[in-house]
Amino acid sequence: MRGDLFRKLIARCLSIGLAVLAFLTAALTGATGWGLALAVAALAAAAMERRIRPGADTAAETTLIAAAVLVAYARRLDHGFDPALAATALALLGLVLLVGPLRQAGGLEVRTANLPVRSWAPLVATHLGDALLGLLAVVALAAAATLPALTALVAAVLVAAGAGAVGADLARRRFRPSASGGATARALRAYEPEFVLYFSAPPGSEYQVTMWLPYLERIGRPFLVVLREPEFLAPVAAATTAPVVYCPTLRALDEVLVPSLKAAFYVNHGAKNSHFIRFTQLTHVQLHHGDSDKAPSANPVSAIFDRIFVAGQAAIERYARVGVEIPAEKFVVVGRPQVESIEVRTERLPAQTPRTVLYTPTWTGHHADADYCSLPVAEPLLRRLLDRGATVILRAHPYTTQNPASARQLGRLTELLAADRARTGRQHLWGAAASRDLSLVECVNRSDALVSDVSGVISDYLYSGKPFAVTDMGADGDAFTERFPLAAAGYVLRRNMADLDEVLDRLLDTDPLSAQRWETRRRYLGDFPAESYAEAFLAAARRELEPAGWTPTPTPRSGRPAAAEAAPVPTA
Repeated sequence: MRGDLFRKLIARCLSIGLAVLAFLTAALTGATGWGLALAVAALAAAAMERRIRPGADTAAETTLIAAAVLVAYARRLDHGFDPALAATALALLGLVLLVGPLRQAGGLEVRTANLPVRSWAPLVATHLGDALLGLLAVVALAAAATLPALTALVAAVLVAAGAGAVGADLARRRFRPSASGGATARALRAYEPEFVLYFSAPPGSEYQVTMWLPYLERIGRPFLVVLREPEFLAPVAAATTAPVVYCPTLRALDEVLVPSLKAAFYVNHGAKNSHFIRFTQLTHVQLHHGDSDKAPSANPVSAIFDRIFVAGQAAIERYARVGVEIPAEKFVVVGRPQVESIEVRTERLPAQTPRTVLYTPTWTGHHADADYCSLPVAEPLLRRLLDRGATVILRAHPYTTQNPASARQLGRLTELLAADRARTGRQHLWGAAASRDLSLVECVNRSDALVSDVSGVISDYLYSGKPFAVTDMGADGDAFTERFPLAAAGYVLRRNMADLDEVLDRLLDTDPLSAQRWETRRRYLGDFPAESYAEAFLAAARRELEPAGWTPTPTPRSGRPAAAEAAPVPTA
């Protein structure tokens, strides 16, 4: 987060500073060439700032840049008063004044993907600032080439005409709305979705949605995705064929609430969830985007939902353990369908077989009590794994680089792995190779053991039956497994790494907890047949869409998981 703030501050200072310098150089000196060059540099800085701060108000620097370019243009032409250049100046002034309000008005309009709705005006409105910067670049080049001012005027009139068309369409939408609702509402009524996946989150969180989209599609009923932040529209739309609708306002949410909707699914506890939960005619279902013993996994806010789909009985116990009272009938055990492709291993590897270890450090969290990140102490761990001949897959949390200190720590680890790969030829994986080119399931299937911080990765890995270690980054000591019961089925690695060798011996060799993991697996991930594991979720979701309403979920069968029954349980 601090890294983002620093980048935004640098971008702001650079664009403003270059704009002021360009204007002063063009207006107060005879160096018009340098003034134009600085103006072009300021344009590049302003464009960079718009990428880093998409909602930034750049009217001040844009005005200064336009003034610098026009002064330099007038001096290079040296024709005295030029009506075409004066008209260009007026057009530029109008655009500078209108771009911000038009962008804001466009930002209040619904935008869609995967739906036959033409909504060009809101989309164009969001890019008018880029068009203005491009126009200023054209005028600057015309000034540098000493082209007639009519050239710049034509370009300015074309952009102004486009802005006028956008403004007229946005005004029509606002002041003369259709009696039958907007185009989006009409298209959705024709589509007749039965449920909605509602999503609001900070940038970089689209994985929370994409992990669920394949299973929502397998329900076999029409649905749509509603987003509250515009940056998610493109990546989410690319991950599904279902309609995706960006709703910036509460009025926009009213437009997507078509009569065919029966249920709404959520994947986090975002603050804006309350904007949709107000629709009491729907059944509201919390899915979560992972299952772990982290404090946020027992958020009291869960109580506002009609149903809470959980992976196993352990998730229900987690709420009770921290004193969050939720009626038992709200919970539905559905397993964790995302693990269905994880390969289950029931036999231990021979002692001399080289191990591949998956290391998944989490991020620092929003609050100190949710900081489980082991990156500050991870270097000794990786060095010892390399000394034991292990191949390492380093898959960091997507939010890791938002913290400058975590980014530096992660950089040192990747340098360590790169140097070892160059020296030994072991095919360590990190960065994009471990987090973008491979899915988490693929990383799990490639590995023989896991070292993880407290996170949902452990629950997913538990399905494989393979050993894992958990880092204890607090000061809980022996109470660590009381706060995080899943860790009792793994090997706890203390913050000071005093037990590192002992933990690695158990993790990579003796594995005395192998039998205990199967019982823990049942409690955390349900006890559903491996060949139809995801059907528990699909059946529960379909029940929420039935006109008759809720019926009790069949109790998962007792005993060892199907994958474990297929072969003898390994012993220590």
